[in-house]
Amino acid sequence: MTSTIEVNNLTKRFGKVIAVNDVSFSVAENKIYGLLGRNGAGKTTLMQLLTGQDFASEGTISLFGQAPVENAKVLQNTCFIKESQRYPEDFRPKDVFTTAPWFFANWDQKFAERLVADFRLPLDRRIKKLSRGQLSSIGVIVGLASRAPLTFFDEPYLGLDAVARHIFYDRLLEDYANHPRTVVLSTHLIDEVSNLLEHVLVIDEGAMLINEDAETLRNRATTVVGMKTAVDAFVGERTVLQRDGIGGLSSVTVAGLNESERREATAAGLELSPVSLQQLIIHLTSTETTEFEASA
Repeated sequence: MTSTIEVNNLTKRFGKVIAVNDVSFSVAENKIYGLLGRNGAGKTTLMQLLTGQDFASEGTISLFGQAPVENAKVLQNTCFIKESQRYPEDFRPKDVFTTAPWFFANWDQKFAERLVADFRLPLDRRIKKLSRGQLSSIGVIVGLASRAPLTFFDEPYLGLDAVARHIFYDRLLEDYANHPRTVVLSTHLIDEVSNLLEHVLVIDEGAMLINEDAETLRNRATTVVGMKTAVDAFVGERTVLQRDGIGGLSSVTVAGLNESERREATAAGLELSPVSLQQLIIHLTSTETTEFEASA
């Protein structure tokens, strides 16, 4: 499979702070990736490095086989939409969409117009008069209608309400099916996007903690529920990610079970349920989950 991104031993320091720590990974062509992690984990810094907006302290980055820094050919095929995307205050949304084709060779004006209607975006209102949600919708429209071969979304949809976010997810999947490209989503809304993701990258304290196919990752843990004595007997020495209980009932999340172990649990009268991608990543990134759960 062709790689759109190749990263080797990438490190970024800001003085004594190591924001990205010896990271290596590849991103395949025409797949949807989730770049996940806690606040301050290094996700935005990593995307800034990948899109040539900052220089690495160590290591190498290759996009489409070339280094991205000051490389117009690479950057013309890359779209990076940020949460805090800025536009000239006297611009109007229609000005943004008029200039976008200058930067994106695959820009689809009809698709952009459809998205404007979907998000009910006022085209003639000044940028400084728009709500946060309306500003977010501008970024989402540019990211989708650009149809750039490599598109990064760094939480630009957080200002959107639930209905608008689901319109974004639906349009992304629909257009991705018809016009495949590589998409990297950075988000705290893990449960909302989990069904979109084909591969998951989790960065924690600047280091790559998880680099795994999404379906494989979903199967890494199972919650076992039943009478405490039966659950404890079944769990035994297995790796426990979380344990809860009330009275004589117990709920224990354990690392992945094979088919034989699942049959054993069922025969013991235990209930098995999958663990959501968000819950699993919370368990894997920290034993002190309060901050990440709150942001999620």
